[in-house]
Amino acid sequence: MTLFSFLEPKPLSYDEIDYERMPRTYRRIASHFKLPCIVHIVGTNGKGTTGRFLAQMLRRNGLRVGHYTSPHILRFNERIWIDGCDVGDEILETYHQKLLSWLGEKEAQALSYFEYTTLLAMAIFCDFCDEVVLEAGLGGEFDATNVFPKQLSIVTPIGYDHQDFLGDTIEAIATTKLNSIANDFVLAAQYEEGVEVLARQKAESLHVRMIQPIFDEKTSQKIERYITSYTDAPFLIENFKTAFCALTFLGYDIAFESFSVTMLQGRHQKILPNVTLDVGHNVMAAFALAKTFEGKKVGLIYNCYKDKDYGAILKCLAPIIEEVYVIAIHSPRAVDESLLYETAKAYGLKISSFQTIDPQKEYVVFGSFSVAEAFLKGIK
Repeated sequence: MTLFSFLEPKPLSYDEIDYERMPRTYRRIASHFKLPCIVHIVGTNGKGTTGRFLAQMLRRNGLRVGHYTSPHILRFNERIWIDGCDVGDEILETYHQKLLSWLGEKEAQALSYFEYTTLLAMAIFCDFCDEVVLEAGLGGEFDATNVFPKQLSIVTPIGYDHQDFLGDTIEAIATTKLNSIANDFVLAAQYEEGVEVLARQKAESLHVRMIQPIFDEKTSQKIERYITSYTDAPFLIENFKTAFCALTFLGYDIAFESFSVTMLQGRHQKILPNVTLDVGHNVMAAFALAKTFEGKKVGLIYNCYKDKDYGAILKCLAPIIEEVYVIAIHSPRAVDESLLYETAKAYGLKISSFQTIDPQKEYVVFGSFSVAEAFLKGIK
């Protein structure tokens, strides 16, 4: 069975997760993995761009580098990046067959989509990479990626998301993410009060170092000058600083004069002169977006899943919204669109279904990876 036909029946989300299954499975087949050095990234927002920035920096230092990120927008291959390129279909298929032979059909079928693809990615990285930047999915302590030993952890901003699995308070959410830490870690600038306190307590209990992306004035100015030539989004600038902090802790550096970055698809990406694509999908991401477009009015091309706090998101974005345009997404998880209309009108926002782009107006596509996929397929 080919990889894509094997993955197709596996759901992308689950109401319940067996947290013992991935550790148990990995222990049984661990002898097949000659692991590279691993940097593990946990957090709510910014994992993808922070990871891609770091992967590119490490590659610039002459290392063979892999980056595992999720979910994908258009093609599964986007999840597994090796030395500047998404993995090819032939490599995926070769290692899928290897992994099936290690697991056996029954065990392979029992694994979730994310569990199986995490093992697949690591099997590939073992043969191609010196260093891997490994991004957690929605969790931390019980995430499938946490079965692998790491040399460093990075904790990106932690906020409210996936409360059904992670808990209803910042303390609960932060705790499960911070519990993935086993050694030294970089703590990105946080927005929620209390996260830094919990992180310091974790560092003290483990007797490890907590490093923060705080630089001397000269270095800070150099970083700002460099990354602002690529983006004006404050959160991307912070993510770059976090990645650079991790790089220097690992013992490497970058000559900015000869370094160029490629932004990860869908992360505050300018896909048309008047359209920005952002796969952010929670309140923290909405807050960052509102700050980036402060003083402007944009058309918001939007939809979301029913478990998202769309009321708080639209309230946060209201000051920058000229009109909300609801784009259709085909998913059983999609929210009832009538609820979006009711909520937008309650905040005094104009709302209609998305039809087309007016070249005279500015737009932001926001809400989820499914929204990004629907929009990109539409314009193609």
